[in-house]
Amino acid sequence: MAIIERTRVPILAAAVLLSSVSGQPLCAATAPLSASDFRADANALAGLIQSNYAYLDELPGGIVPTSPQLNDERDAVHDADSLLRYAEDMITALADHHALTGKSFGDDWAIVPSYADLWITRSGTAYVVEAVKEGSIADRAGIRPGFTLSMVDRQPIDQAVAAFWSRIGLQPTAERQAYAALVMAAGRRDRQRVLTFGTPAGDRTFLLDNLYQQRADRPALTVTSSNDLTTIRFNNSIGDLSTIAAFDRAMSALPRNAPITLDLTDTPSGGTTAIARAIMSWFIRRPMPYQMHQLPAEERETGVVRQWVEYVLPRAGKYHPGRVEVRVGRWTGSMGEGLAVGFMAIGKPVCGTRMSGLKGAVDDFDLPKTGLRVKFPAERLYTVGGVPRHQVVPPQCRRVRQATH
Repeated sequence: MAIIERTRVPILAAAVLLSSVSGQPLCAATAPLSASDFRADANALAGLIQSNYAYLDELPGGIVPTSPQLNDERDAVHDADSLLRYAEDMITALADHHALTGKSFGDDWAIVPSYADLWITRSGTAYVVEAVKEGSIADRAGIRPGFTLSMVDRQPIDQAVAAFWSRIGLQPTAERQAYAALVMAAGRRDRQRVLTFGTPAGDRTFLLDNLYQQRADRPALTVTSSNDLTTIRFNNSIGDLSTIAAFDRAMSALPRNAPITLDLTDTPSGGTTAIARAIMSWFIRRPMPYQMHQLPAEERETGVVRQWVEYVLPRAGKYHPGRVEVRVGRWTGSMGEGLAVGFMAIGKPVCGTRMSGLKGAVDDFDLPKTGLRVKFPAERLYTVGGVPRHQVVPPQCRRVRQATH
C-alpha cells in the first residue's frame, strides 16, 4: 500500500465529497443517502476504473474484470456495507497489491506488502516461500525461504486459491494465483493464520499471529555505525513528513566524507515524492531526473500521450560528498522503489533483491454519491531510461562491503 499525497478528480466521476473526522462521508445536502445512491455508485465503479486505471492493458482482454457473480453483487448493492463489499471485490479483481479501498471490514484480508511477512511465489505447480521478513512473526517461528506453502487454514493451497477467485466468478490465471497465495499467507486481520509448509524435515503446520496484532512504535530512522560505515534504516517511515527533519538531523551529524548505507528493506507502505526528493537531495549538486511518469487516462480521453520526467533538486546547505549505497528487498515498496530507481538515476549504487513490484503511482478516487474512496494506480512509472519501475531488479549486495573514504 502506498501513502497518497494527492486526490485526483476522476474523469468519469467528477463529484468529490468531504469526509468527517470519523471517516463517514458528508454530502453537500443533509438528506440521508438512499439505496439508489449506493446503487448508483456501484454502477459507476467499473467505468471509473476503466477510465483511470493505469495498467488496463495488462488485464485479461484489456478491460475491467467482470463476471455474473460480480454483476449480481453490484445489482444487490443497497447500503454502505454492500457497496464497500462490492468495491473491495472489484478492486481485488485487478490482482494488484497497489489497489485498495479507503475503508475496510474487520475480517478483511491483510494489506500486502504492508502487513505481510512472507513472500510467496509460484514455481511450476508449487507455492514457494521466496523471502521471509527479517525479525517478523514468521521469521521467529522458523519459516524459511524454500519452504513450500501446501495448506491455508487446513485447506490445500490449490483449493484455497481456486475458492479465492471462484467466489467472485473469475478464473485463476497465473497472476491471480500468485496474488491470492501472497494475500492468504498474510492472513485475515481479525484472526491467527494456520499455514502448512513442506520443509526439508517434512510437513509442518504453524499457528501465526497476523501483523495487525503486533504493531510496535518505532522511530522514523535507526542509525547504527560499525567499522566506519554508518547505516540509516528507514522504519517504514517514508510516508511521514517528519522523516525529512529526522533524516536531515542524521545526515548533519555525520562526518563530511563518511560512507553510508541507506537501508530501504522495510518500506512496504511506500510514501510521498516530497520525502523521497528530500532524501536524494543530499547526494546531488545540480537538478537531476530520477523518475518518469505517464498518465494513460489523458491519452484515453484525448488521444494525446502525456508523459513527464520528475526531477530532484539540491537543497541549500545539505550535501554529503561521501559514498552512499542503497539496500532494497521484497519489502521495499512503492515510493521505496521510487527511491531505488532515483538513486540509480543519480549514479549511486543500489543492491539487494527483487522489490515489492508495486505498479505505478496511486491516486484516490471518491465515488460521486457516497464519497466511498477507492485507490489504485493512475500513473505509469518508469526509470528515466524507460524501464517500468515495478520490473526493476537490482544486483545482489556483496556479502562484505569495504568502506570508501
